Amino acid sequence: MEIWLQSFPVALLMFCRISSFFVTAPVFSARNVPASFKIGISAFVTLTVYMTFGIHQTVPTDLSYILLIIREILIGLLLGFVAYLLMTAVQTAGAFIDIQIGFGIANVYDPMTGASAPLTGNFKYAFAMLLFLTMNGHHYLLDGIVYSYKWIPLSNVFFLRLADGSIAEFLVRTFAQSFLLAFQMAAPVVVALFLTDVGLGFLAKTAPQFNVFAVGMPLKVLVGIAILLLLVPSFAFVFGQLFEVMFRSMEKLLGTIGQRPV
Repeated sequence: MEIWLQSFPVALLMFCRISSFFVTAPVFSARNVPASFKIGISAFVTLTVYMTFGIHQTVPTDLSYILLIIREILIGLLLGFVAYLLMTAVQTAGAFIDIQIGFGIANVYDPMTGASAPLTGNFKYAFAMLLFLTMNGHHYLLDGIVYSYKWIPLSNVFFLRLADGSIAEFLVRTFAQSFLLAFQMAAPVVVALFLTDVGLGFLAKTAPQFNVFAVGMPLKVLVGIAILLLLVPSFAFVFGQLFEVMFRSMEKLLGTIGQRPV
């Protein structure tokens, strides 16, 4: 009974961090993933982590234990949110393209997130998810949450990092990096459509009798789809770079909250 009373609070803290990570992490946080699966994999990973890092650890069981639970939940949410934030760069790039191509008024319901999403963003996001699973990205996510206990043990200084602004500064930088990556992914199509608009503008000036509005929309759709077809072979390289940035950002977050293990 004494061993049980010592091990259960430690395992519960680990379960809080791991389950909150699966709530926000890409792939695992999708709405079509059953809640029973999330709970089950959280319990299994918690058991693995406890057998590796949690044996012989003790935590206080007074009122301060509530603060420990909140701290672990915030760490798991932040770790998953950073990965998800960079993954949303794909849909942001699709939104940039849709605004230029004219698909912005045809946003569709995305069952993965439960929100309205751009057409091109959904197309590229499906490619990104397939490549992410093909490259075993979900394994790297599991590695990240498991080995976070080497970087950020249960006795960490998360609230101090939160108070001195280190985590807020990191999140702002990550958001800016996500927006920049989205603009870079959308740049070829956006530039091509901008040049198409310039050409249509010259056409409207040189031939005023020509109905530019009747030709402009179909032409922009054709140009946009043609450029997308040309860019599909490069998706593997582009998304590979995006995933590399994602995992590097997760590592930086672990280093911001804790410290690199020796």
